Amino acid sequence: MLNQQTLNRSASFSGIGLHSGNRVNMTILPAPANSGVRFRRVDLEGKPEIEARVENVSETNRSTTIARGNVKIHTVEHVLAALAGYGIDNAIIELDANEPPIADGSSREFCKLIQGVGINALPEKREFYTPTEPIELRLGETVMTLFPDESFKITCTSADKQGRFTQFYSTEVTPQTWEKELAHARTFCFFEEIEYLIKNGLIKGGSLENAVVIRDDAVLTTEPLRYPEEFVRHKMLDILGDLSLTGRAVRGHLIAVKPSHGANCEFARLIVAQMNKPLRAAQTFAPPPAKIAVPETPAAEDGAMNIEQIMKMLPHRPPFLLVDRVLKIEGNKIVAVKNVSMNEPFFEGHFPSHPIMPGVLQLEAIAQVAGIVLIKKGETVNQVAYFMSAEEVKWRKPVVPGDVLVIEVELTKVRGKIGKAKGICKVAGDIVSEAEVTFMIRDL
Repeated sequence: MLNQQTLNRSASFSGIGLHSGNRVNMTILPAPANSGVRFRRVDLEGKPEIEARVENVSETNRSTTIARGNVKIHTVEHVLAALAGYGIDNAIIELDANEPPIADGSSREFCKLIQGVGINALPEKREFYTPTEPIELRLGETVMTLFPDESFKITCTSADKQGRFTQFYSTEVTPQTWEKELAHARTFCFFEEIEYLIKNGLIKGGSLENAVVIRDDAVLTTEPLRYPEEFVRHKMLDILGDLSLTGRAVRGHLIAVKPSHGANCEFARLIVAQMNKPLRAAQTFAPPPAKIAVPETPAAEDGAMNIEQIMKMLPHRPPFLLVDRVLKIEGNKIVAVKNVSMNEPFFEGHFPSHPIMPGVLQLEAIAQVAGIVLIKKGETVNQVAYFMSAEEVKWRKPVVPGDVLVIEVELTKVRGKIGKAKGICKVAGDIVSEAEVTFMIRDL
């Protein structure tokens, strides 16, 4: 398939969630070209969306969870695998809970949905990624290696720590092989894991209707195994769903030994890092174009403060001083700037080869700027604003090296030494994060 694809029309399915055990309604909707796959929480105010990208992965304990701020979607891998298996690049997955229905523990029901409504080829070309060199990951007992290839193939070996039920399977992944060889493989667990999973609230909706349980040498299931190697094939199903978080269809031969969701997502990050290398190299060494539109930073006005004046007011110091300049203070409103440089120390670990400014530091920048206007308003000295709480926090877009973070804050309530403020961070005029913060003024 050389063109991007989406669904012909929307398709719905209801069931229980594996973690919560609650009823979940899911609808998969068509989406335009180049929009990718995203989840939409229709049960929450504003219907927040989370892109199915590895940058948004927050947890990988027994399943893959994506998050933006306080909004989470658990166990995304089975529905993502169904879309990836059929080569669907663009879709919106609406949910009225924090996880898709677990169905029977495989992707079979999701495949039936897609088959029922059909697939629509879009005019735009599909972008494939072929690795420029082998990519390898060694993480605990897991080894994963991706070699360049003309198609996408998975060769996988799975086993538990005791070496029980060691299985091997290999296949080229096409819509036909996906539907026949992988999609029906159910999730499984070992009997001795169940107590831990129950105590940690991970399988409130789990049963033999949606999982296979292995006890010693016995296999507990409501029906015969669907494949001779059902366990390793389910591992391959998970790989397909987790690697779809790269946002691109991959052409390569993946060889995996004892994969896991944590390793799959880390491997997806390595693929994304290699994807971005040519772009970074071009940005580093290529001469600038003759004309380039650079977003202008707002001009300084009344109440502007330079870094020396800011440091007299705030006790924060590098690397935790997140305000470079105050552009203006007008009543209860303030506008400040943070220039995001590749030299920021947090980029060393967030993330290596894929630098993104942590959202919590944008929140801290809002709090620091709010503290400036409150202290300035009170004309006090030798005082500090203590960050107490944050509400309505939303992170909308990633902030990367080279961005100019414009921080706009308005005090909404001041009572004694307690203040509340609403802040937004912008890059090139687009809101990248926002929050309502509460803080207290105390003597140093």
